[in-house]
Amino acid sequence: MSTKKFGNVGEQIAVDYLNSLNYKIIKRNFHFGKIGEIDIVAEDGDFIVFCEVKTRSNHNYGTGLEAINPKKQRQLVNVANGYLTINKITDRSCRFDAIIINFKNNDYEIEHYKDIIFLL
Repeated sequence: MSTKKFGNVGEQIAVDYLNSLNYKIIKRNFHFGKIGEIDIVAEDGDFIVFCEVKTRSNHNYGTGLEAINPKKQRQLVNVANGYLTINKITDRSCRFDAIIINFKNNDYEIEHYKDIIFLL
């Protein structure tokens, strides 16, 4: 399976997981010019949640959470600001979450980290 298809599988698992928690999915794969992309934009109560999804079959290149380094975090903030500007959203609280999908032996585990910009 290609890396892109593997990532898409992980993103769908993340969407299904968020739906099971009663999040409302607003947008998938929001692109903001050449600055970057956010995998999932959702609502969790009063919060707009910008989710980064990382799908792993092993940790040869580090964990999914390690991949969301300070450079990636800055990119996520810039893309989120673009989303808010384009959609004229000025009065909502926002948060950044990471959803890590770890595949093992034809099964997977989901790790959900809230407020990742402040964790790393």
